Amino acid sequence: MYTAEFLVPQPDFIKIGPERVRDTPISESAFIGASSGLAAAGKRPIVELMFTDFLGVTFDPIMNHIAKNYYMSGGNVKMPIVITTAIGGGYGDAAQHSQTLFPIFAHIPGLKVVVPSNSYDAKGLMISAIRDDNPVIYMFHKGLMGLPWMPYPQSSVVEVPEEEYTVPIGKAKIVKTGNDITIVSVGSTVHMALEAADELKKDGIDAEVIDLRTVKPIDKETILNSIKTGYMLAVDEDYESYGLTSEAISIASELGFKDLKTAPRRIAYPDIPVPYSRNMESFSLPSSEKIIKTVKEMIM
Repeated sequence: MYTAEFLVPQPDFIKIGPERVRDTPISESAFIGASSGLAAAGKRPIVELMFTDFLGVTFDPIMNHIAKNYYMSGGNVKMPIVITTAIGGGYGDAAQHSQTLFPIFAHIPGLKVVVPSNSYDAKGLMISAIRDDNPVIYMFHKGLMGLPWMPYPQSSVVEVPEEEYTVPIGKAKIVKTGNDITIVSVGSTVHMALEAADELKKDGIDAEVIDLRTVKPIDKETILNSIKTGYMLAVDEDYESYGLTSEAISIASELGFKDLKTAPRRIAYPDIPVPYSRNMESFSLPSSEKIIKTVKEMIM
């Protein structure tokens, strides 16, 4: 719920003011708790948890109220809340400002989790999240925002129509077709996978790249249809244990094992606090180089 004042006159149909936008003190438990009451009263609040690392002080209202009130009220109290939060490392901001933490939210029944990888999906998923009658956690990677102090992949910058449009929640997208291996990715790792796929093509390896776009509900159908390539690599910036890569591998192993020629592999963040040292952080993060190396180990 942080906002900057508009410095230019706005069209009449855009009504900005204290009843519409609140710039609050930094009290995450207060403004996220307030969003629960606003939703119960019939509003559609959008609230910002500046860094996902700060979720600890907000987790009671998120887990025990926002996620559960619709169910516990017998469907009488809707919770159309969008919680936006920044994720990811890559800029030396240490262990308390650099985590990803998809599965903490995705583990809770009642929450949806979306993660755009480009500007087109960012707008479309936001509109879908606002219109959804369920609470949606909207997680955006700091390295894809075009911040002046962080390099960002040019592939994340795509044309965004001025008119309204939606990107469906729960539907992944195949951003590159291929026949030799499936790379499951999300957010920042989509661009690493695409870069790796371009390099692998020089060695005759044709990789298919999936952008999940939604962590929960995860698109099992797209994953299972794609792993007919026979090989699967899951890539994510979240921690390796109990994370999104584990879920993707579980889906492939339990439901698509007949199509697999070998066990799926993963690239994720090691189970350590994110280092402050730029060199140590870079060493720990997923990368296109790690993807290329792992793919070659799997199928060459």
